[in-house]
Amino acid sequence: MERSVVFAGFGGQGLLFTGQVLARAAIRDGLEVFWIPSYGPEMRGGTASCTVIVGDEPIGSPVVDEFDAAVVMNLPSLRKFAPLVAPGGLVIVNSSLLGDLGCGRSDVDEMRLPCTELAAQGGDDKLVSVVALGALVAHLGWVTRESIDSALREMAGRKRPEVVDADLGAFAAGLQAGAVGQAA
Repeated sequence: MERSVVFAGFGGQGLLFTGQVLARAAIRDGLEVFWIPSYGPEMRGGTASCTVIVGDEPIGSPVVDEFDAAVVMNLPSLRKFAPLVAPGGLVIVNSSLLGDLGCGRSDVDEMRLPCTELAAQGGDDKLVSVVALGALVAHLGWVTRESIDSALREMAGRKRPEVVDADLGAFAAGLQAGAVGQAA
């Protein structure tokens, strides 16, 4: 089994952090991992994305032609990455920013999530990418909830221990939304 996901949106939405959390969780679950960040030169507000590849055997190449899933947080990311999801894959769309816009594909599963609102329910409306991670984990089950919880505690707790509960709350909100396939 080898699976890939791209997290994409504006810088400052926590996409690189979220990709690292997924990568660390996969390692905790005994999987092989690649984490590949990509971002523009801007400090905040520019483009940012990261690719995470997980597998149960060594991963031969970090090159991804088609993703199994894409988490898109803004319009440029929707336009760039939704076409690169393999048929039968998953596209998670942040409807808080994209409203009614979707990927326009009938050959993939599309989950439209109000990430900002769900993050606020979890404790901090800035944790939109952590909400999307919860939905991804619930829908695809590539890693366990326990490994994500542990990775969030480690990574968030290292720099900002005061936000760990909000991160866990945002992840739980996304997990619940992903389990029921909530649409915006």
